[in-house]
Amino acid sequence: MKVSDFLSSADVITDVAFADKQKLLEDLARRAAAIVDVQPALILAELVKREQLGSTGMGGGVAIPHARFHQVAKPFGMLVRLKRPIAFDAVDDQPVDTIVLLLLPDAPNGERLGALACIARKLRDPAIMAALRRARDGAEIYRTLAAD
Repeated sequence: MKVSDFLSSADVITDVAFADKQKLLEDLARRAAAIVDVQPALILAELVKREQLGSTGMGGGVAIPHARFHQVAKPFGMLVRLKRPIAFDAVDDQPVDTIVLLLLPDAPNGERLGALACIARKLRDPAIMAALRRARDGAEIYRTLAAD
């Protein structure tokens, strides 16, 4: 799976600010709902439920909140680069500034985990993260992530 299979340049948001993790998840749920035709409250509830299992903050300033939905036919992603990092209960206890929301089909493991594995690999690469943080705009962020 490639980043372009689940993320478009239109779904990269830069330089936004949120007071905390809950406000960020609420905003992501609202934005995603308008695109994938799932109620924002349902998206938020599933994201919160997943966070209660364990934080999706993977360290290095990155979080990948995700949830599965039977209404979602193919993986959908949205990337947010924050103005200021926020606490996210990440595995390294560091705040996050780069968040990738993934809404995944409720399908067999291999199909739904492809998008998650793909983006996690990219975001673990220090060179890619440095380029994302240097990027001037969403289009540059997208080009960096979509490059193979």
